[in-house]
Amino acid sequence: MFSGLKERINFSSKDIDSESFNEKKSNDEKLTNVHFNYDNFDTMDDYEYIAEYADEYNPNGLPIATLEDKSKYRNIKVRPTIAAMLILVCEFAERGSYYGTQGILTNFIMRPLPEGSTTGKVMPGHTGNAGALGLGLKDANALVTLLQFLAYVLPLVGGYLADDRLGKFKAIMIGVWVGILSHLLFVIAALPPVIAKGQAALAPTVLAILSLSVCTGFIKANLLPLMLDQYPYRTNVLRREPTGEVVYVDRDGSIGRLTMVFYWSINIGGFLQIATTYSAKRVGYWLAFLCPMLMYCIVVIAMLIIRPHLKQEIPQGSLLKKAILVMKECMKGNFIKRLKNKEFWAYAYPSNMETRGVLAEKISWTEQEVKDYKSTFTQCLMFAYWVIFNLSDTGLGSTLTAQAGAMTTEGIPNDFFNNFNQIAIVVAIPTLDYVIYPLLAKYNLTPKPVIKIFIGFMFGACGSMVSAIIQWRIYETSPCGYYATTCDEPSSLTAWYEIINYGLCALGECFCYTTAYEIAYTRAPDNGKGLVMALFLFNSAISSAISEGISGALYDPNLIKPFAGIAGVGGFFAFLFLIHYWNLDKIMEQEELEREQARLEEEHKLAIHPITSATSTVPFDEDNEAELRSAIQTFSK
Repeated sequence: MFSGLKERINFSSKDIDSESFNEKKSNDEKLTNVHFNYDNFDTMDDYEYIAEYADEYNPNGLPIATLEDKSKYRNIKVRPTIAAMLILVCEFAERGSYYGTQGILTNFIMRPLPEGSTTGKVMPGHTGNAGALGLGLKDANALVTLLQFLAYVLPLVGGYLADDRLGKFKAIMIGVWVGILSHLLFVIAALPPVIAKGQAALAPTVLAILSLSVCTGFIKANLLPLMLDQYPYRTNVLRREPTGEVVYVDRDGSIGRLTMVFYWSINIGGFLQIATTYSAKRVGYWLAFLCPMLMYCIVVIAMLIIRPHLKQEIPQGSLLKKAILVMKECMKGNFIKRLKNKEFWAYAYPSNMETRGVLAEKISWTEQEVKDYKSTFTQCLMFAYWVIFNLSDTGLGSTLTAQAGAMTTEGIPNDFFNNFNQIAIVVAIPTLDYVIYPLLAKYNLTPKPVIKIFIGFMFGACGSMVSAIIQWRIYETSPCGYYATTCDEPSSLTAWYEIINYGLCALGECFCYTTAYEIAYTRAPDNGKGLVMALFLFNSAISSAISEGISGALYDPNLIKPFAGIAGVGGFFAFLFLIHYWNLDKIMEQEELEREQARLEEEHKLAIHPITSATSTVPFDEDNEAELRSAIQTFSK
């Protein structure tokens, strides 16, 4: 009965007799020459142990921490693994190449070639901005918005294929190779002989935009989940350090920090836009598009290096297929009544279906899977709030770039000011992670996820209001009055006011985007993390579609109204979110408890870990208890 028990058994320290434990203590101290605080270790009774996390200092594995342990032991966060750090490098380079390209697209498409230029640069002794195709604001806004829209729709495909059959790494590599093609097409479109043919350069530009969208779709949905998959522990655990101290390893805190560092790396990469905007103005667009291509090569190299360091990944089949069947079952009968009674999803529980006479062999899902689908569906509803935030967060396509172009730039490219979004984020994230949040935690004022998101939404709404005020001042100070965008002479208002908007929106992202990434990953089941991340990103596509729909109204003299309207709607939805999801943290805790319990029950059922601890609630025959204790004592020696 106990074959292989020594390799698999988990147990509590109180089940080891004192003689065996003292012998083990003596041997440990001789081997490691380190003093261990065994009094601290002895207090860890009545815990479920995870044997797979056993190491030199935790030979029995790591006990699953309880809520009380968080205040009892020192809290620590796990440092990123080598694989996670390489993924951060990939994200830095991929986002840098994306933003470096996107940031110069507006002027490349909208403005004509400057006088005397063949490359798009501004000739010495002349003022103005770089340009090439001369298609105007409306077409430029349409194509840039198309890129943003597709880049956030196609992750649905990339996320689904990764979960269902490819795995995250293979899906990412598809995006990587398509990205090389995209950047090459941008360079071709920017060559002087191609630009000289006028709108003939539009064809490779459109193809480059489409392929860059595919690249982003396969990478964006899977890179963050792949990085967070490298986190070593599936739940909060207690761990004995080499010093003998027992610490509380905070999984949520560790995941949160990794998410913030990931978002930080995105915006570090975004600084490439500074180089591309100046390259376009001083040298030409061929160099401006070549820089992102060279940076993108880092992604290829890093992904090839990273493969041996990744955790083994076996696609489990996407949750989407079963979710459709479960939803079909839930829609049977009087589902409206069940919705009102909050029993909609319970109708598809296998136990309830069997009660209704459905044969067990016809049910292909478990109760926990139904709960996972419910969580995924409710997340989709919650993510809809980001549609409004994205519009506030510089979401009106090229309008802000055009706004800066109507102001006094003092020789600075008008698309340079976009970089202050990245600058603000790069400064804000370390400040929040190492100063603000620890200070709040010290006084037991750690903000709940819903509070962070609310603060982020309000920053976005304030940013739109600032843009409306700036636009009003442009109209008041422009020589052309309320037709300032196409005026030959700029407004006397300095374009440096634009950094207020970008800074406020950046702060909003630091609060609500990083929190949303964390929620999307932690609430998603293992076989749906790519898809759930893609569903979150899809809201950016909806925002882009709305922006595309109203782009026809983005012209003088009506540019104040869109900014003011979005500010008002954004503020309203921020308060609505606060009320609607006030108990979100409690819901997430309950989901995590249910998921962990289901995982343990499945392990027992499959005999992966027949006995998870001597104090486990799993029943066993009393006649075998003596044999069990004997085996435990033998194993402890």
